[in-house]
Amino acid sequence: QVQLVESGGGLVQAGGSLRLSCAASGRTLSGYAMGWFRQAPGKEREFVAAVSGSGSVKMYADSVKGRFTVSGDDTKNTVYLQMNGLQPEDTAVYYCAANYLRLSSTVGQYDYWGQGTQVTVSS
Repeated sequence: QVQLVESGGGLVQAGGSLRLSCAASGRTLSGYAMGWFRQAPGKEREFVAAVSGSGSVKMYADSVKGRFTVSGDDTKNTVYLQMNGLQPEDTAVYYCAANYLRLSSTVGQYDYWGQGTQVTVSS
């Protein structure tokens, strides 16, 4: 089992930055692809970014390319999402998820999920 806990959300003005963290426990994240997803009120959960288990391959949704960066720290068993240039449309609950070996942008292919952290961007 992998337990994931997100942190780092908050309220920020448009154009600002936040860094989300996803700390894993239960087992090492080695070999796990890690994804970030978000869900705004009344909308379906959507893909934001993902990184392969090796860290060598990264994927981003078109809406965040050039603004968000996903990274990991194996020594801390933690994955990060650096979010720059935040806009009101980025407001959502952000979730991290883990999927053994398979890098994916699909919600249903992730096995473990955190509880989410709220990001609110004011205009």
